[in-house]
Amino acid sequence: MTPASPTRHRNDPNVIRDLLVTPATWAVVGLGDNPDRTAWGVSLWLQRELGMRLVPVHPSAARVHGSVGYPSLADVPDGVVVKVVDFFVRSDRVGGLVDEAIAQRDRLGVQALWLQLGVVDEAAAARAEEAGLSVVMDTCPKIEYPRLQPGDGASAVTD
Repeated sequence: MTPASPTRHRNDPNVIRDLLVTPATWAVVGLGDNPDRTAWGVSLWLQRELGMRLVPVHPSAARVHGSVGYPSLADVPDGVVVKVVDFFVRSDRVGGLVDEAIAQRDRLGVQALWLQLGVVDEAAAARAEEAGLSVVMDTCPKIEYPRLQPGDGASAVTD
């Protein structure tokens, strides 16, 4: 058996472009109702500036940014199509959550995982890639979006 290339999709500029310019549903793991947390601000930006639909995933997330939250990806109802699972959790916790995303991939339609700036787990990323998912790791959509070139479907974004 030949192992998959460990960086087959990881931080591929074409994948990043597609994820950021194509409106879709993003499940945001770690998105609670605390406006002081990075997940709160970045997800609001994804929603308002890029037109993404949000599914908050947090043990205490009842409703965030007008979207109903769920305690885990397994609790997201059938019929909700989630293109991207975005992780705002510590690196030492992300591996098990990546495994949950892999397990829910077919049911939810997951195509990509985005591990936020500072969230790194090479083994989890390799498992996700082996399962056919694209992986973006250790960066943030708000960092990557301004890097898109004109004509990529991106418009100027200012903070």
